[in-house]
Amino acid sequence: GLSKYADVFAENEIDSTVLPDLSEADFEKIGIPMGPRKKLLRAISALGDEQLEVRPIQTRSSQAKQISTAERRQLTVMFCDLVGSTALSQRLDPEDLREVMRRYQDAAAGAITRYEGYVAKFLGDGVLAYFGWPQAHEDQAERAVRAGLDAVAAVSKLKLDDNVALQARVGIATGLVVVGDLVGETAKDAEAVAGETPNLAARLQGVAAPGQVVIGATTRLLIGETFDLADLGAHELKGFAEPVHAWHVLREGDIDSRYEAKHVRGGLPLVGRQEELGLLLRSWEASKEGHGQVVLIQGEAGIGKSRLIEALREQVSGENYIRVAHWCSPYHANSTLYPVIEHLKRAMDWKPEDGAPEKLEKLEA
Repeated sequence: GLSKYADVFAENEIDSTVLPDLSEADFEKIGIPMGPRKKLLRAISALGDEQLEVRPIQTRSSQAKQISTAERRQLTVMFCDLVGSTALSQRLDPEDLREVMRRYQDAAAGAITRYEGYVAKFLGDGVLAYFGWPQAHEDQAERAVRAGLDAVAAVSKLKLDDNVALQARVGIATGLVVVGDLVGETAKDAEAVAGETPNLAARLQGVAAPGQVVIGATTRLLIGETFDLADLGAHELKGFAEPVHAWHVLREGDIDSRYEAKHVRGGLPLVGRQEELGLLLRSWEASKEGHGQVVLIQGEAGIGKSRLIEALREQVSGENYIRVAHWCSPYHANSTLYPVIEHLKRAMDWKPEDGAPEKLEKLEA
């Protein structure tokens, strides 16, 4: 769980042969915080001599270099910026400022990696991240937005010694880029991206107010109605000939189906599924006659399972029935009973802004 410090080990030329010789003072000197220091010392003391084999430490840059070849990708780029960093540099001692920046970067990077994004660069008070490279996901735009919301929330919980909270702002854009080893053999080149998308993400971050996540038009199209948005209108951005439309992401939406959220403006036509739809309708008729039915629809992602269910609902829309839906989520794989809990929240009409008294009243009702 401490892989984010691999770069620090590599910079100080620490390999497994010198691990037994390291002390807590050594770790403190290279900037490892108290908690990780204790974990590292405990892990080192538990290692036997036979386990201390010499092997190169894989840093984030070296991992990228191994898999990096220049390629054309649709990428969602996220740019996170710490608000007021210049003022902080004037107020704080450089060592204190370094600690603040480390805490900010850890908070932002933690949110990004939680949704399997790739932290490409730390640019002073900025964090540049890619969603869709090196690992692609069909929902990479949604992952980026969720990471942006989590990053802003995580940074807002960090406080300075005078109890002033830090704030971040995020810009997200999606588009075609060329990513990979574009020029030379250095790590910087291996992680470079060519295209207007990173520039757009940086400009959108400039549009965002403190604590806001702002997205561009393509990202807006890809996320559908998954999130509640506020239209910020068109903006004249430096380097862009035409005004750029932007949206402020408020929160996750209250639509209970990911399929419905992505296809709220009209479903796709049902093609080549007449036999399967007929089977479902026959099972429906049998159940109405008192013969209980269970139908399992199974197939690869994107094959049309959810669309088939929507077609069944369209066919029986005029009939009286109760629909109970539980939806799994790739973002909550470690949350026990997540689909059941979310169903109960929807059934009780809990809202994000509800406090404990309101939630209790709805639960009792």
